Amino acid sequence: MNPVLHLHSISDINKFTEGKTRHPLVAVVDFSKAVAKIDEGSRISCDFYTIMFKNYSCNTFRYGRKIYDFQDGSLVCLAPKQMMIMDTEVEQRDDRLGWGLFFHPDLIRGTTLGKKIKSYTFFSYETNEALHLSDKEKQILYDIVQKIDNELSENIDPHSQTLIVSNIELLLNYCTRYYDRQFITRKAANSDVLVKTESILSNYFQSVNLTEKGLPTVKFLADSVHLSANYLSDLLKRETGMGAQDHIHHYLIEEAKNQLLNSNKSVSELAFELGFEYPQYFSRLFKLKTGMTPIEYRSLN
Repeated sequence: MNPVLHLHSISDINKFTEGKTRHPLVAVVDFSKAVAKIDEGSRISCDFYTIMFKNYSCNTFRYGRKIYDFQDGSLVCLAPKQMMIMDTEVEQRDDRLGWGLFFHPDLIRGTTLGKKIKSYTFFSYETNEALHLSDKEKQILYDIVQKIDNELSENIDPHSQTLIVSNIELLLNYCTRYYDRQFITRKAANSDVLVKTESILSNYFQSVNLTEKGLPTVKFLADSVHLSANYLSDLLKRETGMGAQDHIHHYLIEEAKNQLLNSNKSVSELAFELGFEYPQYFSRLFKLKTGMTPIEYRSLN
């Protein structure tokens, strides 16, 4: 296995692509001109945010354990510390285009974008959940990247960071809009995921010994439908108004209601059987979701 190529700084990405460092915390790379020396199966990890668009296919771009066909017109967003594996097989075409935007967390620290960066959950999607762009969408994002690139070509002044960060935020907001559009256009596929999710949760609460296995996690649910946790949660929220954790809690509370009304076991005993280590956690969640304690629910029904 090849050693990990760890890119710590923006100057590292510029060395990697044989580009010039124009700003210590942000870089724009033109993939049609950049030259990167990549060994077969190279593993790459970065300490900065990465946004990449290409109009050509990298047939064996791997992220985590998954192989991903970097399709024509797709955008991939990666958070710091995520691992990529890049192989050297790249589609050859005369009109190869692409760009990469790389920015270090220090660039946005203390800004409004820094405070909300975690809300852009697509940075933690798997690459097989990439954003596929229309020609119009490609152009809009490219124009924003060009503005950032032009700003990097100017001398750094007191306004540089504000303008660069505001354009990055604008780009991310457009990505949010386009992902929402993609969720809508994939509604049929999303409905299948919803049905599978409901079935998995129903079977889990009916067949699994919660005392031994504990409550299902969002990761378990996402792995079961072959999606990332953030993507599944965002998909469910758009389809039903409830995220993945909310769906788990819904099934848990329904099971708790059944057991409260169909047994004489104490709340502590039921909490333990439902996978809770501490009964007070169960009681707190039950009241949060129903507006009453387990004992109040039992007495009223």
